[in-house]
Amino acid sequence: MGQTLLPKRLALPIFCSDPLSSVAYATEEILLILALGGIALLHLAWYVAAAIVLLLVVVVASYRQTCHAYPNGGGAYVVSSENLGQGAALTAASALLVDYVLTVAVSVVAGVAAITSAAPTLADHAVGMSVGFVCLLTLMNLRGVRESGKAFAFPTYGFVLGIYLMFAFAAVRMATGSTIRAESADLPLHATGDYAGIAVLLLALRAFASGCTALTGVEAISNGVPAFTRPKSRNAATTLAMMGLLSVSMFAGITVLAMVYRVHVAGDPTELGLPVGAAEPTALAQIAKASFGGAAPLFYYVQAATAAILILAANTAFNGFPMLASILAQDRYLPRQLHHRGDRLVFSNGIVLLALAAIGLIIVFDAKVTAIIQLYIVGVFVSFTLSQAGMVRHWQRELARTGERARRLRMRRSQAINAIGATFTGIVLVIVLITKFTHGAYIVVIAMPLLFLAMKAVRRHYDTVARELEVLPYARPEPPSNNRAVVLVSRIHAPTLRAVGYARSIHAESVEALTVQIDPEETRALRREWEAHEMGVPLVVLDSPYREISRPVIDYVRSLHRESPRDVVTVFVPEYVMGSWWEQLLHNQSALRLKTRLLFTPGVMVTSVPYLLRSAREQAGAEPRGAGE
Repeated sequence: MGQTLLPKRLALPIFCSDPLSSVAYATEEILLILALGGIALLHLAWYVAAAIVLLLVVVVASYRQTCHAYPNGGGAYVVSSENLGQGAALTAASALLVDYVLTVAVSVVAGVAAITSAAPTLADHAVGMSVGFVCLLTLMNLRGVRESGKAFAFPTYGFVLGIYLMFAFAAVRMATGSTIRAESADLPLHATGDYAGIAVLLLALRAFASGCTALTGVEAISNGVPAFTRPKSRNAATTLAMMGLLSVSMFAGITVLAMVYRVHVAGDPTELGLPVGAAEPTALAQIAKASFGGAAPLFYYVQAATAAILILAANTAFNGFPMLASILAQDRYLPRQLHHRGDRLVFSNGIVLLALAAIGLIIVFDAKVTAIIQLYIVGVFVSFTLSQAGMVRHWQRELARTGERARRLRMRRSQAINAIGATFTGIVLVIVLITKFTHGAYIVVIAMPLLFLAMKAVRRHYDTVARELEVLPYARPEPPSNNRAVVLVSRIHAPTLRAVGYARSIHAESVEALTVQIDPEETRALRREWEAHEMGVPLVVLDSPYREISRPVIDYVRSLHRESPRDVVTVFVPEYVMGSWWEQLLHNQSALRLKTRLLFTPGVMVTSVPYLLRSAREQAGAEPRGAGE
């Protein structure tokens, strides 16, 4: 674990690829909403973008305080749990889990949109490409955090370089007197309704809510503080500040160029005069093409870098979701399997679960960014608000324990920053809920309580099991009065002989063999063989007029237990084991079904007696290929 700690240069692409990449579509989402009011309302993008920049600065400053206060990881769940109670903590956790799934879906689909903007002929394969990229990300993350981090570093830094290179080209061309226009600048935008007064305000608020996608993933660093090299808190806070500086400058720059170039985007390409079924170029693609002019290689470089970072931005969720699921599993709110690390020191089960959920979302919404993004943001600001409110309570408790003046002043400053953050994000959450609810956010509003209730149900189950498994102080194991052994027999072969021999070796009070009669002729032949082999164990034959095996065995075993409830009945199941799965499929699975039912029978112990066939021994390396018995 110590060897997997991350320096800042690797932590930045691993934890910040989501917020850095979201600038590729945040401006477009603002313009897309304002376009509903026609060209006349596009000027509102200046004010909307300024509000988002202010909000981003506040949120980054707030989470820097969390990094210092929680060196062991201070995600919304941990902070809320310690300061606001389990109800708030589970609310934050359900919001984050849903939003991590949406992060993967939105990032990958947006990356595919960047590809189809450069190669429109691939638009019909968007779903297949998106699913393929999610599978690729899953495999990369299963390799381990440090290994995958090196792969993520190049696209992230390549994207940042491409954006600033685009800014430089634009600045030089405009400084030399060039007039730059986007390819959509002269295309018409028709208002979808009559927007005036309060309607304009609501549209601007909706555009603000959509543009807040620029803030997704900011919390990832506060979750991942333990993954940093020492000093962990300082390195995490520094990385968060670097991310904030890059995000603000890139988002502001892209928005300025979009307004100067008069970029037009619409949900329906036909509104821009494009043919039906055509892939509308993204706002960033239009800006890059206009900025570089005749330098086509640089345009394709920016598109490739954008696609790469957007697809790899899902890595933020692949780091956050499994870690949060592990914490919840440790607290018994999710299945325990999600708590364990795999052989690569990653939470393999959580990674696979996240991938499956994201793939399902991509397929259901047909890989449409505009459709999926309507579900986005709600969970982000629920967790932001609860986390910052929890930090205000945290600093209040720390102030009560501290008398040193200098420390109290630092804590007061941190508390004020977190209080401002909680206020801002709370207001934004209300705006998001109001403006996005009927456009798809209601799905998240329904999903979060369902997930909350599911986690409470899992916890109740584990608590109930724990109470039933408790033992009294100084309790001692009590052996059963007697043990009655029953060997299940279908015919006489090597596994049967081994099972009978093993049953006799445990020195049970009684040992008997049990078979179910399906064919009278076969049963008579079995009896003759049984006597010929002098097994030393009586053979009991059960009749089954309906040719069922499990029920007669279960009824017989239960009758033995009823005769003497303090005795145990040990049922021995002889099995032969093949070396490969396809061989196993060719054989009857009645033993597996029978064992499953016996496990639910009170007073019964089930013992499998395996007999390895040659293919299984070869698979285990116990016998070289071609050796004799």
